[in-house]
Amino acid sequence: MPKITDERKEARRQQILAAAVRCFSRDGFHATTTADIVREAGVSQGALYLYFATKDDIVVALADDRHQGETFLTALAQSEPDPVRGLFMLVELYGPSLGDAKRADERRVGIQGWAEALRSPAIHDSVVEGVAAVRKAIMGLVQRGQLAGDVRDDLDPEAVARTLIAIYQGLVLQAAWGEAPSKAEHGFLMREIITNTLLTPQGRAAASACAD
Repeated sequence: MPKITDERKEARRQQILAAAVRCFSRDGFHATTTADIVREAGVSQGALYLYFATKDDIVVALADDRHQGETFLTALAQSEPDPVRGLFMLVELYGPSLGDAKRADERRVGIQGWAEALRSPAIHDSVVEGVAAVRKAIMGLVQRGQLAGDVRDDLDPEAVARTLIAIYQGLVLQAAWGEAPSKAEHGFLMREIITNTLLTPQGRAAASACAD
């Protein structure tokens, strides 16, 4: 019997997760059964249970995979020497996902995941951990900006990070309703909020240079 490679295992895992996203988006988490996911994925029930013992495990895996992607995005922003550019980079990196029709299922399932985090400790921990990583990245950029004199020093970095994340989460919800702003509108408005609310005159000059 041929040995199943790690690559094939991961491909099968992703096949199951992609099927779960389609099912959860279409029918909702609680109305979806593991049999539905098996049928959608074109695998056996036994194959699914090799990777996931419960539906909650699938939701946790989806959240974890998303957070791995977000870790990559935030690392890019954090690597930017100019903290103002780093903040704007986050806007550019996250903005496209709001209007991408191909990611509509992901947005719908992500919102369901937030709701399930109120019920399941495992899902709660995964969601909170992922959001905390993004919050830490934003806080780091804000703190660096304050040290450089670009960000107002009377602002609490954690409060700034929580507020920016809350704006994005609200836009994700609106996008799921089909009411999100366009990529251009989102980028412009977020840059305006950051520039006119967070930055010092020195920081606004740096922001103007970023736009040039």
